[in-house]
Amino acid sequence: MTREQAVIPEPVSWTGIVGDIVLAVFLGTVGLFYGSLALLAGALYSAYDAAASVAAKLPGPGNTRVKRVGSLSASKESPEPLPAIFFSVFLLMGAVQLGIAAFTDLTEGDTAPPETFVLAAVLLSMALRESLFQVKLRLSRRKSNVNLQSLIEKHRHSLFSSVVVLAGVFGAMGGQAWDVPALVYLEPSAAILVALHVLIQVYGLVKRSVYGSPSSHLREEDAASLVETVQRVHGVITVDDLKAQESGHYVTVTAKISVNPKITVMEAHDIANRAKMLLLNRFTHITDVRIQVAPYEAGYPYKSNTEESDSDLPNLLQ
Repeated sequence: MTREQAVIPEPVSWTGIVGDIVLAVFLGTVGLFYGSLALLAGALYSAYDAAASVAAKLPGPGNTRVKRVGSLSASKESPEPLPAIFFSVFLLMGAVQLGIAAFTDLTEGDTAPPETFVLAAVLLSMALRESLFQVKLRLSRRKSNVNLQSLIEKHRHSLFSSVVVLAGVFGAMGGQAWDVPALVYLEPSAAILVALHVLIQVYGLVKRSVYGSPSSHLREEDAASLVETVQRVHGVITVDDLKAQESGHYVTVTAKISVNPKITVMEAHDIANRAKMLLLNRFTHITDVRIQVAPYEAGYPYKSNTEESDSDLPNLLQ
């Protein structure tokens, strides 16, 4: 093992970004063609999901602020990059215009019930969104590279917007079928609710872009306990760095350990997995652990006893 080995790979999020873009284009096209404000609201929220994911992947000017506590670093999430602000401006304009259009339909009473294909488009988009979530969830569990709590929380918001759109479209169609004119206004009402939801999410994105997402610092005794737990794993020589990012009741730990340079890559991977499972099992508040493995280098004046001497000449350090 001649170079540092990243046992846990980087998050794979392009699948979700492409899926959100496809959903936004599909819902927006159908919504414009059939004049459905609820579908346009669903397309707007899908566009927000894609914009937030793209903004998170782009490099930004803000650096992560780290506070050292012994051998543990409790960090504060770095602000989102500047493009997030531009995305937020366009989403803000779209949400405001959509809300004004829906409110105008409510006040003027010029609301027509949606077509049957609109309901089919909503159901198809929900099925596609759920399938996309299951794919991302399986990839996350297989590679252990994404905070599952964050992924599930994002899916909850998306599911909320989809259910509101479905209720508005189905209610408006039911009002026409059951001869209840008041139910026809459920579709613009759903558009207003989803637009408000987008505004709230955009506000959070702008707030993170300017101030960053605060995360509380772990206590010194908690830091020492985490480092001590990793050092107990057989095969770990040193814990070179350990960072814990705390968000609410959930903690993500990133550690860098040194192992014997003579062992194989599979053995190093096994050591990293044992350290990860030990942290997850012992500390229930930890939701994600990422381990990096590097070969241990003692350096001079201490000579490593794992290296075979290429020369038979004696030296003073033997």
